[in-house]
Amino acid sequence: MLVLFETAAGYAIFKVLDEQKLQQVDSLWKEFETPEKANKVVKLKHFEKFQDTTEALAAATAMVEGKLGKSLKKVLKKVVAKEAHEQLAITDAKLGGVIKEKLNLSCVHSPAVAELMRGIRNQMEGLITGLPAREISAMSLGLAHSLSRYKLKFSPDKVDTMIVQAISLLDDLDKELNNYIMRCREWYGWHFPELGKIITDNLAYCKSVRKIGDRTNVASMDLSDILPEEIEAEVKLAAEISMGTEVSEEDIANIMHLCDQVIDISEYRSQLYDYLKNRMMAIAPNLTVMVGELVGARLISHAGSLLNLAKHPASTVQILGAEKALFRALKTRRDTPKYGLIYHASLVGQTTAKNKGKISRMLAAKSALAIRYDALGEDTNAEMGVENRAKLEARLRYLEEKGVIVLFLPTSDVKVYDPSGDSTLPTVSKKRKIEEVEEGEEEEKPVEAKAKKVKRESPTEGKHPYSITLWLNWCCRHALNTDEH
Repeated sequence: MLVLFETAAGYAIFKVLDEQKLQQVDSLWKEFETPEKANKVVKLKHFEKFQDTTEALAAATAMVEGKLGKSLKKVLKKVVAKEAHEQLAITDAKLGGVIKEKLNLSCVHSPAVAELMRGIRNQMEGLITGLPAREISAMSLGLAHSLSRYKLKFSPDKVDTMIVQAISLLDDLDKELNNYIMRCREWYGWHFPELGKIITDNLAYCKSVRKIGDRTNVASMDLSDILPEEIEAEVKLAAEISMGTEVSEEDIANIMHLCDQVIDISEYRSQLYDYLKNRMMAIAPNLTVMVGELVGARLISHAGSLLNLAKHPASTVQILGAEKALFRALKTRRDTPKYGLIYHASLVGQTTAKNKGKISRMLAAKSALAIRYDALGEDTNAEMGVENRAKLEARLRYLEEKGVIVLFLPTSDVKVYDPSGDSTLPTVSKKRKIEEVEEGEEEEKPVEAKAKKVKRESPTEGKHPYSITLWLNWCCRHALNTDEH
């Protein structure tokens, strides 16, 4: 049996001298305790050394991907093919299938082979002659660095690192811009306080300060390329009656330098935002369509990578970013949060407060599918995201219209339960008005019922004297109608 052993310095082919010892897997390590014992089990047949680190890197990447490299193919044809009847012991079963398919060599992979490889690696310096330990260590270190750089450059899992860094830098730039602009407004406000109230846009304010300098220059300054005509006229009028204090030229120079910083950072921020938008559309197009570039990038950054985010269920995606509120609610036994970072998505923002929870739950479910499609799918289009977003928008319109219909539903279309059919007794009120007695008594159906005791009241008790007479007249007419039937 032959053994294929891969090292950082090259390929080694060993010949197994005693194959009976391979059957004793548990005690095989005892045969490799010393180099002398190891030489009695295996013997070096051929060693193919790599010429440089590039060749070693190509061989290592082919080995990792389970492919047959050029240098390995050359060694197998040169040494192993001469003894085609011998079996070849290998470490990777996938590589053995490729060798058997292309070179028609019988390959073996078993626990005994793995234990044999472990013993050879332990006594590699004594088994491979002509290769100093210092040279093996140096070549192993160089190959490890080259392989790490290769994996970092071509690994698909590391592409979203650019998104994570870009969104973090964008947030940092926003914080710095807010601090710089606040400082600029407060600093220049001592000299020209009215300008801050007239110009509300921060970038336009800094550009105006950069161009104006001292407020006495406003009268002869043309600000039409920065401000509209009305605001420019208002600025010139305010400069004539300004209540600000006088400042030195050195103060103005420092303020203008701060304005330059704000303008440069603002331009870089817009450039960075365009870069982030393009990267998001290239890496996660469906997620970008569903929640937008910034929210999608923050979700990826919070999870660590796009692949980690794809492993989260929809319920976790919904509350991602609200972990403190979630654990606080669980600890105090209150209602858990309905949304986290996904709250800033456009679909959640444009709905009413009543439906935000429903829309965030549906958006998280569709976004989880989009994330998995982007991370694990082979296509790079955004058709699924566009289709799911259209469904969510239709559902949102339905919920909004449903709420409007319920609020303004006409009363004529509402069916009310009629309790009159529950009883056959006449619905006669105890106290009747004179008009009800005169108009409605002929239409009532006569019903035989027990005579109720009627409390007769004397006229002196506050009742009108004619009420008793009308009641007696009704009793007479009712009795006559009963006799007729």
